[in-house]
Amino acid sequence: MESFILAGGCFWCLDAVYRSLNGVQDVVSGYIGGTTPAPNYEQVCTGTTGHAEAVRVVFDPSVIPADVILDAFFTLHDPRQLNRQGNDVGTQYRSAMFPQDEPQREQFIAARDRADELWGGGVVTTIEGPAEFHPAEEYHQDFFAKNPGQGYCMMVALPKVAKVRARFQEYARG
Repeated sequence: MESFILAGGCFWCLDAVYRSLNGVQDVVSGYIGGTTPAPNYEQVCTGTTGHAEAVRVVFDPSVIPADVILDAFFTLHDPRQLNRQGNDVGTQYRSAMFPQDEPQREQFIAARDRADELWGGGVVTTIEGPAEFHPAEEYHQDFFAKNPGQGYCMMVALPKVAKVRARFQEYARG
């Protein structure tokens, strides 16, 4: 198993997208990249802790390649938006990748370069860390599946899931 920590807007969307892909074994929503010890959702939402909403994606690279996990990341959000995704504004919604070692840092740089070419330039995704990952409160875990009719899930998360599933059909869960 491998794991990546990725931030690209609200973690509910990232969680929903990655849970829809074969080979993803676990997704944990959380906070990373800030200075407040043991942050909670209310603190992170203020934008003053320095943390980003992120997910730790655990996957089996023999089922889904690491490059697909990373390319899905750059498909599900707009990496050209600085400190925002749609109506979610602030550094807590930044596009960022948090490598756990030097080989991952190199993978992330290569993925960001591919994305920059795909998007026609302007990618602002940062590569940060190392940093401590703090799991979010339980009610944020698998939020989309627990709240499918919630407005944000229907209007924001669902289209992102559909977009990634369309691009990576061969990895979509049945």
